[in-house]
Amino acid sequence: MTNTYSQSPWSLADLYQGFDDPLYKAAFDEIRQGAERFQAYREQLVPEISEDLFISIITEFEHFYRLISRLGGFTQLAFAADTQDQAAQAQVARADQFQAEISNQTLFFNLWWKALDDANAERLLQAAGDYHYWLVAMRNFKDYTLSEPEEKIVNIKDVTGVNALNMLYDSITNRYTFKIEVEGEMKELTRGEIAALVREPDPELRARAYQTMYAVYQADAPILGQIYQTLVRDWRNENLNLRGFKSPISVRNLVNDIPDDVVETLLEVTRQNAGHFHRFFRLKAQRIGMDKLRRYDIYAPVEKSDKKYPYDQAAEIVLESFHEFDPRFADMAKEIFDAQHIDSQVRKGKMGGAFCATISPDLTPWVLLNYQGKADDVATMAHELGHGIHSLMARQHSAFTQHACLPLAETASTFGEMMLIDKLLAEESDQAVRRDLLFRQMDDAFATILRQNYFAMFEKEAHEMIAKGAQVDELAEAYLQNLKSEFSDAVEIADEFRWEWIMIPHIYGVPFYVYAYAFGQLLVLSLYKQYQAEGAAFKPRYMDILSAGGSVAPVELLARAGIDVTRAEFWQGGYDVIAEMVTTLEGLG
Repeated sequence: MTNTYSQSPWSLADLYQGFDDPLYKAAFDEIRQGAERFQAYREQLVPEISEDLFISIITEFEHFYRLISRLGGFTQLAFAADTQDQAAQAQVARADQFQAEISNQTLFFNLWWKALDDANAERLLQAAGDYHYWLVAMRNFKDYTLSEPEEKIVNIKDVTGVNALNMLYDSITNRYTFKIEVEGEMKELTRGEIAALVREPDPELRARAYQTMYAVYQADAPILGQIYQTLVRDWRNENLNLRGFKSPISVRNLVNDIPDDVVETLLEVTRQNAGHFHRFFRLKAQRIGMDKLRRYDIYAPVEKSDKKYPYDQAAEIVLESFHEFDPRFADMAKEIFDAQHIDSQVRKGKMGGAFCATISPDLTPWVLLNYQGKADDVATMAHELGHGIHSLMARQHSAFTQHACLPLAETASTFGEMMLIDKLLAEESDQAVRRDLLFRQMDDAFATILRQNYFAMFEKEAHEMIAKGAQVDELAEAYLQNLKSEFSDAVEIADEFRWEWIMIPHIYGVPFYVYAYAFGQLLVLSLYKQYQAEGAAFKPRYMDILSAGGSVAPVELLARAGIDVTRAEFWQGGYDVIAEMVTTLEGLG
């Protein structure tokens, strides 16, 4: 690696220079004019439309879709960098309103395509090229589509409804600070900083970190809980009562183009295999000298290692691990660094956690980190850059087909983490650090698989409870019972963990997103096992999955790689790998 990278905010200059940028202001007019021109096609959308005209219309549609994505992406990234910035808050609301208006002006195309007879649709699909799967996926929603006036109302009400509520949730929770005593000193920490303390060796510090965090959230539980209840009611009102979906999770499954029974199989196999994690928790308790783990101790280190990774070193390690798999991976990750598209600093008001945002195929993705130098932070860097690599691998596709569905979107990110851990283990001579890394692998497997699937199980229950009038306290009790089912008698659960659900942004902003993490992790365990067995012969198959982006139905794409996600045996294979990992840990000295 030739460059040395340091922590910094990201640059959004590849989008706009700021909200005062004349190009930002002009974009609204350009998009509005494009939408007006597009409306002229309404009368030409007849069943007998020629293939050439059809593709021409879609091409023009995609052009200003990219402009809209650029505009909305800019406001969202500015807001993520500082959720307390009133200008960013206002511009996100403005962009949301504008996007809804443009969506309504172009809605006629979507409705015409869904209503088109099968024979003509098939004729046009044969000529659609890269747009093919996008068009197929759109028709999947044919039975759940409302009339044009009704769809327009839904678009408009979302601006001042679910979108506004989610911004309110983000603004409230990202302003939180947490006062806690660390090594005799009272500190005021961000969510990311206090969350890092749950991995500290001191068991009392871990407990205080959780207790402090939950105390702040619990104080606002009536408000945050009401926001969640309202979002869930809106989801049901629109999708079940108006559109006719049979269950709340079915909506997400169709968006992901994953059959309902595949997701139910995944969740059921998870229930059956929770015991592997219980076995791990008992082993971990033994290794850290406890009779039984408390929920405070789930992420406790097994060794008192103070090893830190400076940001430049972390970047070098991650890039090297990518390079060792394939130089193209390292080059694409470097592209993100070199574009200054990474915001890695920890700041008050900045959105917590981490994400990768792909705005358009012609733009390098943006990555948000809250980097603090721990091994987990290095893994998160590899994970989010993996998302970026996935996007760049698929940038030859249209704006409609670049993005993989949520479950497949975790493929490159999770694979990237596993490559990193392998590299760290290969180069680490300190046996204590090696043991800690191996245990952390299981910590991460728990957090990505068992934890996320039980979140999904809670969401299913919560949606039904709210439909029957459940109060916030009743949801909290249901969540506590969900935790007790998840951990059985292997872990002691303190009462304050009943409030954990109000701290999970995904269940607010993207209902039923969470199972995608488990889907992706178990899929990658299968893929990584193939890689270890086959070496270079595996790479073309893996590259095909990534480069397909969202241009192929996920079940079909995986079938090409010899993976049948419809069978319980496939998911069981992932859990068998987990069982092997626990056995390996049991054999460590």
